[in-house]
Amino acid sequence: MGSLENEKFESIMERTVIKGATIINEGIERVADVLIENDRIARIADSISAPGAVEINAEGKYLIPGCIDDQVHFREPGLTHKANIATESYAAIAGGITSFMEMPNTVPNTLNQELLQDKYDIAANSSYANYSFFMGASNDNLDEVLKTDPKRVCGVKIFMGSSTGNMLVDNEGTLDHLFSNVPMLIATHCEDEATVRANLEIYKEKYGDNIPVNAHPLIRSEEACYLSSSKAVELAKKHNTRLHILHISTGKETFLFDNTIPLSQKRITAEACVHHLWFTDADYDKKGNFIKWNPAVKTAEDRDQIWDAVNNDRIDVIATDHAPHTLEEKSQSYLSAPSGGPLVQHALLAMLEASKQGKITRTKMVEKMAHAVAVCFEIKDRGYIREGYKADLVLVNPNETTAVTKESLRYKCGWSPFDGTIFSHRIDATFVNGKKVYAHDEKIDLRAGERMEFAR
Repeated sequence: MGSLENEKFESIMERTVIKGATIINEGIERVADVLIENDRIARIADSISAPGAVEINAEGKYLIPGCIDDQVHFREPGLTHKANIATESYAAIAGGITSFMEMPNTVPNTLNQELLQDKYDIAANSSYANYSFFMGASNDNLDEVLKTDPKRVCGVKIFMGSSTGNMLVDNEGTLDHLFSNVPMLIATHCEDEATVRANLEIYKEKYGDNIPVNAHPLIRSEEACYLSSSKAVELAKKHNTRLHILHISTGKETFLFDNTIPLSQKRITAEACVHHLWFTDADYDKKGNFIKWNPAVKTAEDRDQIWDAVNNDRIDVIATDHAPHTLEEKSQSYLSAPSGGPLVQHALLAMLEASKQGKITRTKMVEKMAHAVAVCFEIKDRGYIREGYKADLVLVNPNETTAVTKESLRYKCGWSPFDGTIFSHRIDATFVNGKKVYAHDEKIDLRAGERMEFAR
């Protein structure tokens, strides 16, 4: 390339150097500089001189790979009175989540390729973060499921428990066909529907329409979860299916999973969610329906066993199951209030708090929220701070606090289960594909999200 061409290339290249950050990545912490050129990490070194580049002083701050959330419900299309892809992806980047995988129980349910493409089209125009969308399975859409491109779609979602619309897959023959024929990752929601319904009838007989919310983990019980999760594991072992079980909520379930082989070789993996690592059934008296999730938040012993499974690698990733509802919806009685809550803005901060409390190391937290998600889903060029990888990065200030207030929330629903919490860290900046898309002290409106690709 001639000198004039070199000058032209330099003039159009966007360059940023992050100086003196404590990089938390791949099991180590080190102080170094990171050079971003356009959308990728160009260089990592003890000291980098980059004349003309935008320079960010990051001394005393943590630099981590952007978190990848493998389970969110952003409610678009069809449920946009609760949330939409623009509002929730902005909340995600404000919380250090740079990539998300969204679930198919929108309206209409994502049960054919045309509806799946519609969601990608919406995200291409509105998402602040990188995105992928699960294809949904029902009792009668196997042909559509098998059209899904594993290189362009994160996975297939099967609700083996309560869901909305036509997404409860409870036909044994259908489950067998899905597990034996789908060549890509299958993610499952596991709660045994018959057990849940039987438990609900017991509590209706006892309380009528005034069931207390602290009965939720007894209705959506350990037995319901374990029956369904163990069935999914059995099917996956039978057919050698690539299975990923979402939001493990009981200690008993954690023993279904293996930690004796590397993650890249596992055929069966599992996810823990922030709310099951943070709250317990003791919190229902204060939080009520605002911590009503499916599967339910259960006992302190369950929470401790889930933490153990995260730390010893029987559980592979940490995610949110971000699922906003309006204040009006959540303020109804137990039977009427929907399950789910918003979490993406504070998930990383909550796990940093857990790290400060000694429940998980910072390197393990980064592994579970970034590295392992990339490995589990075979995501191309994301999830690590590596030269040549996409520059999805988060700058965290460990010396500034974050107060969760109504005014600070980016969610459309306007509430958080962490209301009133003061976290001991602050998200100072978030980069998506090399562009600074969020800063705590700047007003930025830049949609830099891209469709994720998968090396399958």
